[in-house]
Amino acid sequence: MDIVAAARDWIGTPYRHQASLKGAGCDCLGLVRGVWRELYGEEPEPPPPYRPDWAETGGRETLLEAARRHLVEIAPDEVRPGDVLLFRMSPDACLKHCAIVSLTRPGDPQARIVHAYWGRAVVESWLGPWWRRRLAHVFSFPNVSD
Repeated sequence: MDIVAAARDWIGTPYRHQASLKGAGCDCLGLVRGVWRELYGEEPEPPPPYRPDWAETGGRETLLEAARRHLVEIAPDEVRPGDVLLFRMSPDACLKHCAIVSLTRPGDPQARIVHAYWGRAVVESWLGPWWRRRLAHVFSFPNVSD
């Protein structure tokens, strides 16, 4: 399956906190969960309920822990289209945002990501300096061939 094509198929889905239904609503995690279902079928575990401010109040790296349970962590210089990026919105905050690489490498000035964020829909946007400064971890979906 083409992961990038699957992610792009979600473009325009409205932002809805905790949702993961293409065309109806999703948040950034819901987008990754939806692509997972297209690749593998059932999700490996249900996400726990979370408030919009969960990363600011919890202090636990919940998103990173889940990614390490189900995805394959890779070095940032090995990133390819279809990989999942995790972002820290400030240096001392827990990881809070995720996206799927849709074009080239994060260091490339043309790099792009598909993601959902508050107040918007799922979009494909430039992985510019603002996002690159916040990039903390890179993962690949498991057992996916080129």
